[in-house]
Amino acid sequence: MSGPKIAWDDTVLPFQLDRSDIRGRVVRLDGVLEQVLKQHSYPPQIEALVAEMALLTALMGQAIKLRWKLSLQVRGKGAARLIATDYYGPQEDGQPARIRAYASFDADRLDPGASPFSQIGEGYFAVMLDQGEGMLPYQGFTPIAGGSLSACAETYFAQSEQLPTRFALTFGRSSEPGRGEHWRGGGVMLQHMPRVGGGVAAEIGSGEGGLLSHVDILSGDEGENWTRANLLLDTVEEMELIGPQVTPSDLLIRLFHEEGPRVYDAQAIRFGCSCSEEKVRQTMSIYSQKDIAKMTTPKGVVTADCQFCGAHYEMDPKTLGFEAQND
Repeated sequence: MSGPKIAWDDTVLPFQLDRSDIRGRVVRLDGVLEQVLKQHSYPPQIEALVAEMALLTALMGQAIKLRWKLSLQVRGKGAARLIATDYYGPQEDGQPARIRAYASFDADRLDPGASPFSQIGEGYFAVMLDQGEGMLPYQGFTPIAGGSLSACAETYFAQSEQLPTRFALTFGRSSEPGRGEHWRGGGVMLQHMPRVGGGVAAEIGSGEGGLLSHVDILSGDEGENWTRANLLLDTVEEMELIGPQVTPSDLLIRLFHEEGPRVYDAQAIRFGCSCSEEKVRQTMSIYSQKDIAKMTTPKGVVTADCQFCGAHYEMDPKTLGFEAQND
């Protein structure tokens, strides 16, 4: 059952706090989050990790304003082995961005009494940027720590970009008249803008000597502004973040009216996958006919399933492998 879509659902709204020299984003994911999670029957702890990663991906992808792809990955040695998300930036102005996500986990090792974050164990949080043909890809890593994926992302920005960053996220199943039960998520991202003329990173160094805190990065009026904005964000309630009654603009006015909030055009977000039979065939092109034979089912076909969207592909083994490509 579905009802009318709310205008600000599945959007990211950029804003700026003029008094504080702070930029930010408000995200609302409704249908996108539902589509991401309904592809798989994840246990509750894994659903929570995927939902949090999807919100982070939407906020970070829009902030970077890339034209190709942002990927986030969490790899751990615990029950949650991999959480992976991709954000595809709009190719043209006015087009929606696209998000996909999936998780790999060991069901036998899940601890039902432990928090979702603790299911990851030791590991790392990775940020990867692909700006398209002719551009070098970028990768950044930070250890799994801090009690949440949001905290890992904050540490990444402090270490790798020297940008004080704060996330406030929430998500869960919502029941609304005319819509039935479905997933909703929302959040706010705050980020202190780089200094004009050289940027923060150039002024304080790379930070390779250890973890950088926001206190290390900011001082004086900047530090006071950042502290004040964070104290204001601390007053936000979960239902304000997730909506649907409170619009993103109303939320900003409620939280930051004394900071001079200025909003920009919202970015639409959709669920979207880049998989195709052609890409599967390219992946198979590294295998020999002998390897392909081992992958062939008793029905005489080679099958492949997309972990992100669930698409199922069936192909003739005679057309696969590097030997077939050379025929």
